[in-house]
Amino acid sequence: MPGKMTITEGDITTLGVDAIVNAANESLLGGGGVDGAIHRAAGPELLAYCRTLGGCPTGEAKITPGFRLPARWVIHTPGPIWRDGNHQEEALLASCYRNSLALAEAQGVRSIAFPAISTGIFGFPLERATEIAITEAQRFLAGHALPEEVIFVCFSARSAQVYHETLERLAK
Repeated sequence: MPGKMTITEGDITTLGVDAIVNAANESLLGGGGVDGAIHRAAGPELLAYCRTLGGCPTGEAKITPGFRLPARWVIHTPGPIWRDGNHQEEALLASCYRNSLALAEAQGVRSIAFPAISTGIFGFPLERATEIAITEAQRFLAGHALPEEVIFVCFSARSAQVYHETLERLAK
């Protein structure tokens, strides 16, 4: 039986799940938005650990301990910066979700929470990013036992509404 997907509005840094996903930049050394919030909540140990990883290319993923977060693990994945849709942005975003889920599975993660990767300062259109996120999660869950639950954590009511509408449409 495939895992389940849920949508919630809130702060990803407060969730007691096995892993949260960080919409990181390629340096993995913190930044704004979700990335900065995760680094602040995890404490300076996260930055020190990330310094040992040598960064991460866009679309790939690396895992670290959660340190002071309720989540045991943080999976860092640099999302693409939206330019115009003609520079592999969609394929790179899909790769973020696939690689994060594969890393979670390899680590034995049962529950994972994703932010809306690349939809903030990176400018990826929310509706298209949401469709990619849900489609990739559905595909992965259909063929794998872990993770058992994927949670999409939305920072705003509008984002949550788009996720709910997209999930309803794609579930048909």
